[in-house]
Amino acid sequence: MNEASLLEALNSFDARERRRALGALLDLCPERPSERPWVNMHMHSFFSFNGEGWSPSRLAWEARRVGLFSLALCDFDVLDGLDELFEAADLLALRAAAGFESRVFFAEYGDVDVNSPGEPGVFYFMGMGFAAPPASDSPAAVVFADMLERAHGRNRAVIERINGKLDGLVLDYEQDVLPLTPAGNATERHIVRSYYDKALAAAAGDRERAAAWWAGRLGLSVDQARDTVRDINAFLDLLRSKLIKRGGLGYMQPTPDTFPPLDRVIGMIRECRAIPMSAWLDGTTPGESDPDEQLECLTAKGVEAVNIIPDRNWNIRDVAERQRKVAALNRYVEAARRRHLPINVGTELNKPGQRFVDDFAAPALRPFHPDFLTGARVVVGHTRLLRYAGLSYIDSAARDEFPRREERNRAFAAVGGLPAPDAATRRRLDSMTEGTALAYLMDSARRGAWA
Repeated sequence: MNEASLLEALNSFDARERRRALGALLDLCPERPSERPWVNMHMHSFFSFNGEGWSPSRLAWEARRVGLFSLALCDFDVLDGLDELFEAADLLALRAAAGFESRVFFAEYGDVDVNSPGEPGVFYFMGMGFAAPPASDSPAAVVFADMLERAHGRNRAVIERINGKLDGLVLDYEQDVLPLTPAGNATERHIVRSYYDKALAAAAGDRERAAAWWAGRLGLSVDQARDTVRDINAFLDLLRSKLIKRGGLGYMQPTPDTFPPLDRVIGMIRECRAIPMSAWLDGTTPGESDPDEQLECLTAKGVEAVNIIPDRNWNIRDVAERQRKVAALNRYVEAARRRHLPINVGTELNKPGQRFVDDFAAPALRPFHPDFLTGARVVVGHTRLLRYAGLSYIDSAARDEFPRREERNRAFAAVGGLPAPDAATRRRLDSMTEGTALAYLMDSARRGAWA
């Protein structure tokens, strides 16, 4: 198979085919590109929704191809891609971490918008730095199962509401939507794509005819629909806004019971000894107007790091809006700095056309690049210490050893800054007791190279 075919095979729903393709690509392209200090620590794969349909293996390959310092997987509601990412990263000698993103209810901010505009109390939230999925019989697994079941329930309900308003265009969740996913974790974007495909099939593949059909049902002008459909990504965004988002045909305002409580999800993340991580939008909502107040509340609950999607905070055409959001970004980063909270950044990749990696040379981001790199190093260091030495960034043992958070950050970042261990070093680590592995990792970090 040639390189293009192997890249396509990396997105197969067959895990064995992905594994074979990754090995063949490495044989075909053994030279590793030069590494640069750029990171993407928030990537969705096709285990939730990736804009290009990419698997964890494909994300790892692309990270290697462009010389990323590190990458992290962050799928919605699941850790299904964790083992694959670690296997691919080990094979390709990459620094890697894995976590998840979900929506929760933030009771203390239940009467204001936070990071989900128009939905008071609804809060996008993350757990990062898992070493493994929780045991199936653990309390943490129950929380994950609840998050996924709630997502399925919301999906079925939104489809039922939309089906009744589209004059016979009916979607079946099990037959039309779930097959678009490798492990049954469907998202809003899968639903939108399914409606798009079904309407297109009914129009015999004629996009403009399908657009005219949608115009009649969504209150659009035919010209507007036909103009938009020429860019499929823009048209899918339009459909999502008209079908699922606030004000859409299938939308229902969430209640405090729609999503799990924030405290419960934080507890689950901490049970897994991963890092509870707050997500920040852009500083334009009432719930984000005072970063210090919000972070004080969250850190009291056990949050230990923050996540930012930088591109949506500066890469904006309108000059006034860009200035306003860059100023808000500055305020938020400064609030995180004052608390020495590691800052995790990435581009999500859950929409076609998004950057694979942030432009850290952009004037708005350049001052914060060291913070973002340090945050990545902390998360990678935590992941390595948890995988091999049984030590988590959030453990009392870590706090006892490094009482000041800035000291803990330096220690964990030093471990995360080490190159990816080769196969011999991994075997050596696997053979060690946790205490011996901890001493070895810390000694290597002090040396700046594997001892």
